[in-house]
Amino acid sequence: MKQLSKKLALLLAVLALVAAACSSDDDDSVADATDAGDSTTEETSSDDGGDDGTAEEAGLEGTLRVMIHQNPPMVAWVENFNDEFEAANPGVTIDLSVIDAADIPTANQTRLSAGDIDVTTVTVTGFANPVQPYMTDVEPPYWQQLIDAGLLMDLSGQDFINNYDDAAIAEGGSYNGGVYSLNLGRVSYSGMFVNLDLLGEVGVDVPTTWNELVAACEAVKSSGNECMTAGGADGWPIFVGTYGLLGALYPDQQGLVEGLWTGDLAWNDDQGQVLFDRFETFANEMLEDQAAGLGHDAAIERYKAGDVAFAPTGNWQAGALEPAEGVDLAPAEFEWTYIPFPGSDNAADNQTLFGKYDQGWAVAADTPNADLAMAYLAAFSEPETYNSFANTVNFLPTQPTATLDNTLGRAVAPILQEGNFTVGYEQWFVGPTGAGQWANGALGSLWFYNGDFSDAAEAANQAQADLEAGL
Repeated sequence: MKQLSKKLALLLAVLALVAAACSSDDDDSVADATDAGDSTTEETSSDDGGDDGTAEEAGLEGTLRVMIHQNPPMVAWVENFNDEFEAANPGVTIDLSVIDAADIPTANQTRLSAGDIDVTTVTVTGFANPVQPYMTDVEPPYWQQLIDAGLLMDLSGQDFINNYDDAAIAEGGSYNGGVYSLNLGRVSYSGMFVNLDLLGEVGVDVPTTWNELVAACEAVKSSGNECMTAGGADGWPIFVGTYGLLGALYPDQQGLVEGLWTGDLAWNDDQGQVLFDRFETFANEMLEDQAAGLGHDAAIERYKAGDVAFAPTGNWQAGALEPAEGVDLAPAEFEWTYIPFPGSDNAADNQTLFGKYDQGWAVAADTPNADLAMAYLAAFSEPETYNSFANTVNFLPTQPTATLDNTLGRAVAPILQEGNFTVGYEQWFVGPTGAGQWANGALGSLWFYNGDFSDAAEAANQAQADLEAGL
């Protein structure tokens, strides 16, 4: 990314001059533009001055407080980008905070309310879990609460938004006619990495159905290797590992959520029982014992040892197997690919990747550094820079000009070209108020893994009873 320094410096110089021109008539213009009662921002006009000065001469200065979630390839890329940004504008310092993804909601509520952040990863799930007409007495998602409280700036009208897909802006960051998040990528959490070299050594093909997966695992374990690994110590990677199994059995993920709410579907009906049976097999027979002591990032490092056949997890972990240039991580030393989890007995049902909109940049409504924040997002959104970001973190791009030029990109390209990517269950499910602790049956594999249940029928019945308690 060093080759971008000169281009980035010129871009920042122009942006700073534009911001200064737009705010020169009224010192309160930024505050007015971000007031909760008038959530619009001024559109900047092009600079006709022809000034070729540096960013330092343009006067961009100050400390920009930025928060992102923990993801090693992404953190490395953002740190490098921040270095480039600071080098292009010597008057600027980037104060970067890196936190666990699970802490994002609390951190945003606390820091935005305290005026202690400028640019933030507002969510790592897009604008997920909106309240649907068939849902009653449920609490709005936290991102909506932040906007309703006037804590996020409306980015409508900013030129850099035009670099992104309309769908990504509309579905991943818009609310009530405003744009409050700049969505940076789609991800699949329903696939699994496949160690092609190990399967070749054992003499089994890449599985395309559930029964083939079970047989492959048996053969791999008989050879003295392990079937699967995941971050058992963190908990959530276990049930995320079976989101592809859930999708294979329920291809209409939004329909599954609606059916559970209306009573047309149940966790303990015939299909639900198949799901829970396979959850139990996954947790108790497919995952290696060592997974219990591994966190999410440690699990993919463990997978790189080469003696594990499958790693069911999000495609974002591809960056650890094949790091982008400049990322200080060792690559996997075996041939691999990424496939939809073969959870159905019918191979035709195992062709879809289910996923979500992931990280989205948002700006604090009351930031004193609005011009600097806009310059930061505009620099990030330059197509060449964004393409570097997408390839590093292995996001499925939300800029139409970006492509993944790596193993993951080649693996998922045919799937995406067929239109076989859809927003998954976790983006739609909202639990009924008053439901019991086991109401979200999609987490069932974690229940078996933790020893909460040992019988699939008992678990399915408990999930349905707890769901109905809130309906």
